[in-house]
Amino acid sequence: MKILLLVPYHTGSHAAWATDYAAHSRHRVTILSMPGRFWKWRMHGGAITLARRFLAEEAIPDLILATDMLDLTTFLALTRARTGHLPTAIYFHENQLSYPWPPTDRDVSQGRNLHYGFINYASALAADAVFFNSQYHMDSFLTELPRLLNHFPDHNELETVECLHAKSEVLPLGLDLRRFDTYRPNPQLPAASSQPLILWNHRWEYDKNPQDFFEALYALVDRGIDFALVILGERFRQQPTEFTEAHRRLGERVRRFGYVPAFAEYARWLWRADLLPVTSHHDFFGASVVEGIYCGCSPLLPQRLSYPELIPSQYHNLCFYHDFDDLVDRLEAAISNLDQTRQTSLRDAVARFDWSAMVPIYDDRLERIVRNQ
Repeated sequence: MKILLLVPYHTGSHAAWATDYAAHSRHRVTILSMPGRFWKWRMHGGAITLARRFLAEEAIPDLILATDMLDLTTFLALTRARTGHLPTAIYFHENQLSYPWPPTDRDVSQGRNLHYGFINYASALAADAVFFNSQYHMDSFLTELPRLLNHFPDHNELETVECLHAKSEVLPLGLDLRRFDTYRPNPQLPAASSQPLILWNHRWEYDKNPQDFFEALYALVDRGIDFALVILGERFRQQPTEFTEAHRRLGERVRRFGYVPAFAEYARWLWRADLLPVTSHHDFFGASVVEGIYCGCSPLLPQRLSYPELIPSQYHNLCFYHDFDDLVDRLEAAISNLDQTRQTSLRDAVARFDWSAMVPIYDDRLERIVRNQ
């Protein structure tokens, strides 16, 4: 089967997901993409550019699979002579309806942010199948839809919410976890350091809640708890001030500060780390969390968002904290019992997200769409 994968925002996890699926799939997957920058312009204009490029090609796919940054309605309208008979699906890495927009964004202050959520809504309506990377993501999107539609003065089309629910399903993110195995240290050798290493490996943005993360570490310092820290993750032009403040206050405890472009170095840091406390206000899936767990980090997670889906229920008492004070107490306990912490691994619990397990599920579900046309 021939699949055309449309990715107007081809960078980071979006790009990794697309290229890895194309590499592992039993189907012939062709990626039509644009550089991952100017995301708002990609949602407005990316469909026009990709439609022009598609029309310049001769091959006709059996299925079109788009990602959430594409205005699928515009793409299909501009290519209807060649795509009118083709089945389509859309994969939501994220959505602009239930994503927590920063209050400082100009579109929020001027009341223009709803349009991006509407693009997601209309694209999902146009698709034959809608996939979300977690149950939490799907539920939050469908819950927010009535609020969006009720924002408009009439003809709210609220019945479309149920129509979308009927053709929506969860398809977890596939990840190339096995590539971390190359950099796994010999388990027979002693740990590189007796000092516990705490990890941050998420984007440097406000929705990841760096304030609570660093406040928890400051609380450990006040309690006289010894630890080291590595702060990885992608940085942006505008970033929360908490990171600069933490670098100053934690000083020599910080072993690495900043984005690591080489995968080998990133993987080695994950294998060295012991603890992965997470404080995020937003996460539709949690790829960086899964990567850390796969490499042996012990997670401490808030019992919200998509995280309960990542961890089998029998480990919830071990991995989830109730509030900020509970997070600090659990961090102290994990550090005080470092040998036991290092021996506790949930690697097998998240290995199910590796492409070796996920790609047959993707292939079968996409093939089913074509077969049911």
